[in-house]
Amino acid sequence: MQIAFYDTKPYDREFFSRTTGAPNLTFQFHEFRLTEQTAASAEGAGAVCVFVNDRLTRECLEKVGKLGVKFVALRCAGFNNVDLTAAGELGITVTRVPAYSPHAVAEHTVALLLTLNRKIHRAYNRVRELNFSLGGLVGFDLHGKTVGIVGTGKIGRVAARIFRGFGCRVLAHDAAPDLEWARAEGVEPCGMVELLRESDVVSLHLPLTPQTHYLINHDTLVQMKPGAYLVNTSRGKLLDTSAVIDALKSRRLGGLALDVYEEEEGIFFEDHSSSVLLDDELSRLLTFPNVLITSHQAFLTHEALSEIARVTVENLGRAAKQQEPVEGTKL
Repeated sequence: MQIAFYDTKPYDREFFSRTTGAPNLTFQFHEFRLTEQTAASAEGAGAVCVFVNDRLTRECLEKVGKLGVKFVALRCAGFNNVDLTAAGELGITVTRVPAYSPHAVAEHTVALLLTLNRKIHRAYNRVRELNFSLGGLVGFDLHGKTVGIVGTGKIGRVAARIFRGFGCRVLAHDAAPDLEWARAEGVEPCGMVELLRESDVVSLHLPLTPQTHYLINHDTLVQMKPGAYLVNTSRGKLLDTSAVIDALKSRRLGGLALDVYEEEEGIFFEDHSSSVLLDDELSRLLTFPNVLITSHQAFLTHEALSEIARVTVENLGRAAKQQEPVEGTKL
């Protein structure tokens, strides 16, 4: 079976080319994204493999379905870019990789916070210019601070454990709290309002759903502890960017660390260093000295990429044999 890969980068081609155990599969790598406009490129493929910025609308799925595509493999955990209702009606199976490496994302969360808090990125640039002054580089100890973890799935739990290791008090909010886990880890379950009010750092570890869309907005930002730091390595649209900018301007937010952005399509994963950035809100965020942004790289470790390739190829191999997908990966 031929697999059409979309929105691929060199590391995708490297790690998927390393996989073994599926000799009945042939890979065709495309650098462009799969959309309604590019769907014709899937001709001859029995399955497509896509990433977070591909747009599998009903129209796109109808087009690839007519070409014979019966399987969509997401090489990521998020699936809000796929019309699952349409896929089901068209008889197209959709899978994802729900737990490629919670450690990769949780560790990047903490790395972002430490870099922003201790101004490591600013110090690095200074020293490269032989400026060894320390003015403006004062941070704070994480030890003894209160960290609020919003969402205690696999990633949120690893992040909570890391922050506990720093000697932080950790609060946790989840729609389905696991009290036994919290008790074992020394984590305090609480409501969202209490978490926002008490936390020096708020870290988001949630999927994007209608219920979590713009979870952080003007109203919730007002409830946050003045001067608190906010970290988001989950989904960009958990934050209302306009509201966050207002909170930064009013100094209610002490710092913001992002690995995701609500309008990152066409920006993240690409080199725009020789062009003008047309997104006004992202441009504004980049002007704040207390904002640190990375371009959706929290997953980018050898371990995570290897697991993404392994699970995705196993599902594609099973699809070629008309077998059920790996347990827990089917949507």
